[in-house]
Amino acid sequence: MAWFSLVIAGLFEVTGVLSINKLHRDKNISSLLILLTSFGLSFLFLAYALQTLPMGTAYAVWTGIGASGGALLGMFFYDESRDWKRIAFILLIIFAVVGLKLIS
Repeated sequence: MAWFSLVIAGLFEVTGVLSINKLHRDKNISSLLILLTSFGLSFLFLAYALQTLPMGTAYAVWTGIGASGGALLGMFFYDESRDWKRIAFILLIIFAVVGLKLIS
């Protein structure tokens, strides 16, 4: 259950990162509420996962999901660079997250 919670925390982290961009563009109260809710839920699920998982592993997985998810969605929705080197390094992050799960 802790790993599931950690993945949910990472997905909310990605939502929070996307909502930063939305707040920057729209500058309204609903964008701010989405941002605060997303990061709040992300921290809540992360805290739950930390009750079981080692801090270093959980934090690395959480930030890995947030970083790679934010980068991938930036490429899909905001026309950010799709250079093969960037994709290769995002894949390295994903493989590292999977590796941490396998050895934990």
